[in-house]
Amino acid sequence: MILIAPDLRPTPHTVPTYTQTLSLVTSSAALARLSTRTTLRCWSLDELADDAELIVSELVTNAVRHARPPAATRDEPGRCRLTLEHPEPDRLRVWVTDTSSRPVVRREPGDGEEGGRGLNMVDALATAWDVFAMRGGGKAVWAELKASS
Repeated sequence: MILIAPDLRPTPHTVPTYTQTLSLVTSSAALARLSTRTTLRCWSLDELADDAELIVSELVTNAVRHARPPAATRDEPGRCRLTLEHPEPDRLRVWVTDTSSRPVVRREPGDGEEGGRGLNMVDALATAWDVFAMRGGGKAVWAELKASS
């Protein structure tokens, strides 16, 4: 029998979490998708993988496009953080945080426009999502997905 010291026991409030810091470069969206799919497989949430990948890709791409610091260089383009949380057996929460104070703007693009539909897609796929300013600067965009019961 293995005994665990009382201060090392998992608490009932522990939430499985995966986090990754990403450079604000175009290839980070693909890395975030791969990390998301792999993590969801480990958590037995495969049914959410397609929608979660689309949401993660959109949120990371938005950070890459709009959150680069003014002094960004090729060697230091800035960073964002992807966090996946599994708070309940059928739920996934996705967070992308960055250090930019630029607000997130949801657009209504015209028929001929190629871009600007990302947050509309997030809204359609997620059960809930929002943006909030972080203490000390920056913002967090989160979205939640729920598996079918």
